[in-house]
Amino acid sequence: MLKTLFVSSSSACFEWENELPYYAERQYTVYLNGEQVLTADTNVFSLFGLAPDTEYRLTTSINNEDTVTFKTKKDTCVINVLDFGANADGLNDDTLAIQTAINCLPRGAKLIFPSGQYLTSPICLKSHITIELAEGASILGHTDTARYPVIPGHLYDMVSGDLVEFGSWEGNSVPMHQSLIFAEYAEDITIIGPGTVDGNAQNSIWWQNPKAPIARPRLLFFNRCKNVRVHGIVAQNSASWQLHPYYSQNIDFLDISIFAPKNSPNTDAIDPEACDLVKIIGCKFSVGDDCIAIKSSKIDMASIYKTPANRHTIRNCLMQFGHGAVTLGSEMSGGVTNLTVNRCVFRKTDRGLRIKTRRGRGKYAIIDGVLFENIKMEGVITPIAINMWYNCCDPDRFSEYVWSRERLPVDDRTPYLGDFTFKNMVCTDCEAAACYCDGLPERPIKSITLDNIHFTFSNDAKPFVPIMQNFAEPVCKMGMYIDNVETLTVTNITIEGHEGDDLIAKNVGKIIK
Repeated sequence: MLKTLFVSSSSACFEWENELPYYAERQYTVYLNGEQVLTADTNVFSLFGLAPDTEYRLTTSINNEDTVTFKTKKDTCVINVLDFGANADGLNDDTLAIQTAINCLPRGAKLIFPSGQYLTSPICLKSHITIELAEGASILGHTDTARYPVIPGHLYDMVSGDLVEFGSWEGNSVPMHQSLIFAEYAEDITIIGPGTVDGNAQNSIWWQNPKAPIARPRLLFFNRCKNVRVHGIVAQNSASWQLHPYYSQNIDFLDISIFAPKNSPNTDAIDPEACDLVKIIGCKFSVGDDCIAIKSSKIDMASIYKTPANRHTIRNCLMQFGHGAVTLGSEMSGGVTNLTVNRCVFRKTDRGLRIKTRRGRGKYAIIDGVLFENIKMEGVITPIAINMWYNCCDPDRFSEYVWSRERLPVDDRTPYLGDFTFKNMVCTDCEAAACYCDGLPERPIKSITLDNIHFTFSNDAKPFVPIMQNFAEPVCKMGMYIDNVETLTVTNITIEGHEGDDLIAKNVGKIIK
């Protein structure tokens, strides 16, 4: 069956309901009101350039009798950014024209960017508006880093004394350069394609000094926003993380493509941090770091706000060349709960599922209720990596507290990993290990269920460190390594081309086969 995911005033997104990862059963043709408009082969597809407040009838060549009827939304008004003086030539600065146009939009209005390149410094969005990037339109970030103002990490209300958060980097409330597209404390924002948002970092110095004292800008940053929908755009070449919703609610990323070179530093595709109700559906990623990294801040922020990353759905996505396809952490001190990853393809990422935590993340750092189902991995070096010894991104990363294999006391700094289920997966051309899960001796992982999974190893596999921890050694063609887990369920697992035992289990309380 075909279902409607999203309809705006001029775009719509649809999804095939089946059990297939990312790709549909065959190539198909889409007809709108009887006219051919699109040929596709993926489970999710989109239409653009639709008329507002208009009813449409959609059919496909897969099943001509399966008709979807939908009606586009109505705009209060539609404005062309060129009418505010934008040049769209990629040479002259369009920041003032774009920001003025946004400031002037009435509630429920849409601002259209026709085909062209719009060279701009950071622009700030407001509530109840739609931004449409037409075919051939590109918002292009300035290469001059001085044009990106510094946003304070937080300030204090001059009357009440309450803390007000503004800037962030890697789980801490710290100053940052303003992101190219930026919204704070706003709601009901829609950004639709099929145009492009290009950070242009490949032509600037952002990637040359990734450890600069002021955090690099993101491409799109939403701080404490509600009801945000990003549909059909191409996002690429951000200075750092590409799309970063932060302490926000009800955020949808639908049928978008996100690109950055493999060697670009920290160019994660989508990093939802301490958000609730996030949907990432039908998206395509090829980036220089994690494709999706679900976060909930470090211990200082988590102790104040106690906000987990909750109710996230990732479905029908293609993830390529990142360090991890779907990563949890390492900044997860507020916890990650109720995550479903379904019908995705991971291709040539270092790891498939990548959980990163360690001592010091804190008592609210609870990851629980994680389901991976109907996943196809191709050339993923280590398909499943659960690591409670992660040794990056903190000043004490090399301390004995982080690396000691002794059973330390459980206290307010100790994280917790609960239930993880992996089922109906095919993982081909693995290299390092099929599965590498390493819990803490004082707080083992509660349960891992592996069901109906087929692993095969590449004939020319090379040694690789399966998880990032102190004193880690590269491995090659290792089966399933499980350490410090309370309950392990292993059913209908096949492993081909590995060396040694299928299962290496240490400090596992109960094994169910």
